[in-house]
Amino acid sequence: MQGISAIAQFKPDTQGYSRPVFVQKQHPNKKHYLITNFGAAGDGKTINTISIQRAIDECSAKGGGVVEVPAGTFISGSIFLKKGADLLIDAKGVLKGSLNPDDYPQIQSSFEGVDRMYTAAFINAQNLSGFEVYGEGMIDGSGEDYIAVHRNITTKPKPGKPRLICFDHCKNFTISGLQLHNQAVWCLHLFKCTDVVVNGLTITAEHNIPSSDGIDIDQCTRVVVSHCDIDVNDDCISIKAGRETNAVPNLLCQDITIENTRFGYGHGGVAMGSETSGGIKNVLVSNCIAEAGNWAPVRFKSQQSRGGVVEHIVFKNFELKGVTKAFEMNMNWTSSHGVLAAPSNPLPVVKDVELINVCGTAKSGGSLRGLKGSPITNIKFTNCKIEAQTGLKMTDVKDVDYAGLDLKVSEGEKIINGIPKE
Repeated sequence: MQGISAIAQFKPDTQGYSRPVFVQKQHPNKKHYLITNFGAAGDGKTINTISIQRAIDECSAKGGGVVEVPAGTFISGSIFLKKGADLLIDAKGVLKGSLNPDDYPQIQSSFEGVDRMYTAAFINAQNLSGFEVYGEGMIDGSGEDYIAVHRNITTKPKPGKPRLICFDHCKNFTISGLQLHNQAVWCLHLFKCTDVVVNGLTITAEHNIPSSDGIDIDQCTRVVVSHCDIDVNDDCISIKAGRETNAVPNLLCQDITIENTRFGYGHGGVAMGSETSGGIKNVLVSNCIAEAGNWAPVRFKSQQSRGGVVEHIVFKNFELKGVTKAFEMNMNWTSSHGVLAAPSNPLPVVKDVELINVCGTAKSGGSLRGLKGSPITNIKFTNCKIEAQTGLKMTDVKDVDYAGLDLKVSEGEKIINGIPKE
């Protein structure tokens, strides 16, 4: 993989949506900076934060190159990529997160749709462009052990748990090939990034790690995720656009392509929201598979207080194997989980969703739940064939084209209008 990577150039398709066109990128020879030459020890015991950061800093200061993690297990706290410095993790190399919260400083960041001081991620990049993070090795967040040691640290109060990777206001970069494992909270957080390629990642988290999202695409433009394999304990991929407590404008998340990816266990396959305040549009999910009891591979969630418009979303050629719900759209998701919030003005909107060749087996057809003042609108099924135990529950929806939905159920009605209390 050294020196060669797949990148994407984004061009408009016949409908005007920005879609990726992959090209091969051949790099000139770059100088490699082995972290062991800067004092790092891969013994699984030594804290190497200073040594690894020194390698990154020198690489950047001398005009750029590749910071290389060789074979071994290298424990570290937060590290920060710098201009011109790529990061390569060799096949037998492991970057493993420290269990000491003091190794992750408080920085200006964003989490759950709110810009604030928050715990730095394990791997950080801020305001950078043209870089790569790649290899066949592993980045291990030590999430299961971190939670066991620090049970009083939640995702809410400071200091908070460290995300595995956060790319903040970055553009034109690639992350590829790596194994990302056991994030303490969110794995790969893309925040206000542009022209991003995520390719060939394997993302896994133990199923007792809460909020262990696989990839969070947050207020970004032109992102392609391809050939990944994700099995976590929350949404495998979540598309986000800020929330009502965030006053910063321009939160739109748009022109997102997710393709040729497997979703194992998780609360969702690809989820829109629940942070929808800035709007989400032009998302294509194609040629993917969901299995291993994934809760809701086609998932939309918002909250009556969020606002924002979610539109022009396409799920195409999506195979479902024994998932829990084939389809889930819930416009009042947070309130249904015990938190009440005042409605926004205007209310959040979900409209113009195409479901094409979404086929397979599920326990339930799922549910589409709009709001009384903002029904889910213009949903079109095309050649969708679902076998489920129970049907599709509907409330506050309009202009749904069922002509292309072949739903076979073993119990009750196929379409259930009006959601009974659960």
